[in-house]
Amino acid sequence: MSKPPSAVFFRVEGAIVSPGAMSLAAYFAANGSGFRSRFLKLGQVALTAPLYQVLGQSDRVMANRLAYLPLRNMSQDRIEELADEYFEDVLAERILEGGLELIRKARRESQRVVLISDNISQVIDPLVKRLRHVDDHICNRLEFRGGKATGKLLPPIVGGHDSGRWAESYAAEHGLDLSLSKAFAAHGPDLLLMTKVGEPCAVNPDFTLRRAARDADWPVMDYHV
Repeated sequence: MSKPPSAVFFRVEGAIVSPGAMSLAAYFAANGSGFRSRFLKLGQVALTAPLYQVLGQSDRVMANRLAYLPLRNMSQDRIEELADEYFEDVLAERILEGGLELIRKARRESQRVVLISDNISQVIDPLVKRLRHVDDHICNRLEFRGGKATGKLLPPIVGGHDSGRWAESYAAEHGLDLSLSKAFAAHGPDLLLMTKVGEPCAVNPDFTLRRAARDADWPVMDYHV
């Protein structure tokens, strides 16, 4: 008798690539049009970054809302252009071999590969194409009005604490057995995602997740570049 279908959920930031949302925001701000615009947007990023680090452990949804505020008033064309450059110049060079091997292992075991990312679709969609062996993904999406970014994210906003509920809904929709599924994540807010699957694993974990993994007797992997 064959096993019920299962999935492997990957938090992209930390498990698949090393840079996160603030890296993208800083890149976009530094490459905005006009010196004054770049100066103001980089100032926003500098002010936002410390708060993002604090909120990233308690309210990652709010942290992500803050991370993308500097993109406000940038044209959709410019954002798409910069997203392509960011992917090729930064993200593609930071894809973690350890994460790629975990994806390949999931495919060998006929498990569905699902990515969860704080980043925006303009960057994650090219990553999914580059990885090739991904079945599905969820990421953040920018709101545009009149061809310009409002600085807001469209719901549902991907954060951390909500990823567990999302995994449950996704599993129900696709007939997956979460008790046979795996999750690889690197941040404290991903704890609820990891408690929903039968085989959680902390990869390159921050302090909060490393301590929680130790207390829960979950495996820990470190494979930084």
